[in-house]
Order: sequence, then C-alpha cells, then structure tokens
Amino acid sequence: MRNEHGTEAIAELLPLPPATFHILLAVASEDRHGYAIIQDVDARTDGELHLSAGTLYRSIARMVEQGLIVEVAKRRTAADDERRRYYRITAFGTAVARAEMRRLTQLVRLARASGLTPETV
Repeated sequence: MRNEHGTEAIAELLPLPPATFHILLAVASEDRHGYAIIQDVDARTDGELHLSAGTLYRSIARMVEQGLIVEVAKRRTAADDERRRYYRITAFGTAVARAEMRRLTQLVRLARASGLTPETV
C-alpha cells in the first residue's frame, strides 16, 4: 500500500483500467460484496462490461494493495452468506476516481473540439 496519497500517487494510477473505474463507481455509494459489484457493473453498462469472478477478484486484490478500496466488516443478516467480503472506497480511491473522471471529461472535450460527435444508432 502506498504511504503517500498525493497528486503524484494519483497520477501514477491514471489512466485507470475500465474494470477498476467501474468497481470504484460500484462502491462509491455503498459497501458491496463481489457479486453485488458484478451486478452493479452489468446494470450500469447495460451488459457491455461483464466482470468475470477472476477479473473482479484480481482487480479487488490490486485495488486493496493500492489503497483504493478496503475490505470492511459488515453486519450480516441471517440471509447473508458468511463468506461474503464487503468493500468500501477510500478517500484516496475517491480522489483517483475523480481524477479519472476529469481525464475522461477532457478527452471528450478534445474530441468535440476536433469535430467528433457520437454517432446515433
């Protein structure tokens, strides 16, 4: 895990892989377990990005190591599987997600300034 979470540490992580950005979005509003993250990304992207369990858990392990998310103890209900691990975005993860959002916004701005517009299907 990084000791320093300043601007330089954020810049080192950009651009984010799409899976990483979507996982950050999934845990930005609430703690989620792996399967709930997969469902959120599927719904958010209308199925265009489907995370396999392998991709998800490799990404999560890397993101925990980078300090973007943390595993949290969550009070489990009787219906909840005790094997589930819940994840929460960190302040550093939020800063990285915001930086990626700014980067993507700038790319869209540059594309529009070059005369490119999204095609309608």
